Amino acid sequence: MYIEVNGVRLFYKVSGNGPAIVLVHGNGEDHRIFNETAKLLEQDYTVYALDSRGHGKSSGGEVLGYEIMAEDVAAFIRALKLERPLYCGFSDGGIIGLLAAIKYTGLISKLVICGANADPKGLKGFWFLFFTLMEKFRPDPKTSMMLKEPHITGEQLSRISIPVLVLAGEKDVIREDHTRDLALKIKNSYLKILPGEGHGTYIIHSRKLYYAMKKFLEK
Repeated sequence: MYIEVNGVRLFYKVSGNGPAIVLVHGNGEDHRIFNETAKLLEQDYTVYALDSRGHGKSSGGEVLGYEIMAEDVAAFIRALKLERPLYCGFSDGGIIGLLAAIKYTGLISKLVICGANADPKGLKGFWFLFFTLMEKFRPDPKTSMMLKEPHITGEQLSRISIPVLVLAGEKDVIREDHTRDLALKIKNSYLKILPGEGHGTYIIHSRKLYYAMKKFLEK
């Protein structure tokens, strides 16, 4: 399905019945990475799996940035009249969720972020260098965005009042101390570092994400 919001045409897939949950993927991906998780969620929730602007079947690749993508999500939720939905975002989708929770109080009821960072320096040194070289030899607006943004301060994180589940893999591309610090600065947060998992191994075409966040969603 498509919807026009915030000057872009966003594609999304809807499935299931029950309270609404919005799923937002990471950099260079689309809603399909959540297919396995969605199959389980749709037993109890109405799942809205979204393609971010400039990704998948959505338009808007000319103007990219986490702030405007958070505006897209807010406009999407309001246009569909979703009443304080749950939200789960992976990587870039997690950053977008953090910004939406900071900027739009009362928009969402609970937030799950997976492998998200508050600053580009949250990336492990090897991966920051890898993406820097990749951008140098193969320029891409998506990679450029990831290297320059976000810049979410501790003060901004402290403003988040809703419950937040902070997930990361033990072998994530995000530094563990950065993930722990991020969780520490969010007042009502719960932290889970998943043993043996990488950045997206428990998310992309996996059912592990569902089980990692099931209890949190049900509380």
